[in-house]
Amino acid sequence: MAGLGWLVLALVFLDEVLAAVAAGVWGAHAGAVVLAVLAPVAVVAVWWAFASPKARWSGPVVRPVVKVLVFGFASAGLWVSGHHTAAVSLLVFSVVVNALAQLPSVRALVAEPVAP
Repeated sequence: MAGLGWLVLALVFLDEVLAAVAAGVWGAHAGAVVLAVLAPVAVVAVWWAFASPKARWSGPVVRPVVKVLVFGFASAGLWVSGHHTAAVSLLVFSVVVNALAQLPSVRALVAEPVAP
């Protein structure tokens, strides 16, 4: 079962990378090379600050809200860029993978060790 849990965690990481790529696609579609570079950087910065496992400004409300916003905006960016199938696929993939990541057996794999 641990192998399946690690697969889910790898897919969660892939999902985060895909959100950054989607932001870059939107930036390129918007017509600016600067946006194509800065949009993924912004996604990574927001994720690092608010949604990553060791985020400095996170919490039980902030983390899920930021995740919904990041994946929602990434999917919307793909939709606006004309990649409708990719937008819907990313959104569905994000919901499924992040729901699976909430299973107790998966969460136990990344639980902080308790100090003796």
